[in-house]
Amino acid sequence: MKHILLIEDDGANAQYVMEHLNHSECQITHAAEANTGLQLALSRTWDCIILDRMLPMGVDGIDILKALRAIANRTPVIVVSALEQTEERIRCLKAGADDYLTKPFYLGELAARLEALMRRSATVMGQAEHMLQLGALHVNLLTHAVYRAGEKISLNPREFKLLSYLVKNAGQTVTRAMVLENVWEYDFQPETNIIDVHISHLRQKIDLPDANSLIRTVRGVGYRIDAPLA
Repeated sequence: MKHILLIEDDGANAQYVMEHLNHSECQITHAAEANTGLQLALSRTWDCIILDRMLPMGVDGIDILKALRAIANRTPVIVVSALEQTEERIRCLKAGADDYLTKPFYLGELAARLEALMRRSATVMGQAEHMLQLGALHVNLLTHAVYRAGEKISLNPREFKLLSYLVKNAGQTVTRAMVLENVWEYDFQPETNIIDVHISHLRQKIDLPDANSLIRTVRGVGYRIDAPLA
């Protein structure tokens, strides 16, 4: 079930949209004015927002868009409007709209655009789940690509696994036993300096010149990597 917020002051139009979309595995919540709409938009996670461009009481759709994007809220938003001018479409898109549909519109087209927006959003979210980021350090768990300040870093498989484990546990000290178990899959501590060697190699590859090492040695315990990074 998809959860969609409809911010629309025209009651008849809102009812028309809700009756159609409620039959397409969507649950619609309706707000008839801007302030309520914005409060609802911020109150929970929505799969998509349908936003009327022109709302009463001096607050319009663009104001809501700007308020959402100002706090990095990336919920997909489709603006519906009676304004057909290209300048208005551009204005809304620049303010953060993902799509723009002029009134009157066919409900089938609205449903198709909503489906496309939510599909793209799900793809982006899926991609984000494969990314680790710590300051300027980016680790892609799917492609095994690693970047620091935009520069690609070449790691061998064990170095990548070690770095990924440290970044996943950023800000926490991981013991040598934890590293051996999670990176080397050892359930005992062999008499070897294998961790120290790999940590040294990682530092040489990911540290910037004249900067403190990203990976700290916690003497007698283990290692940690901290945010924010330079």
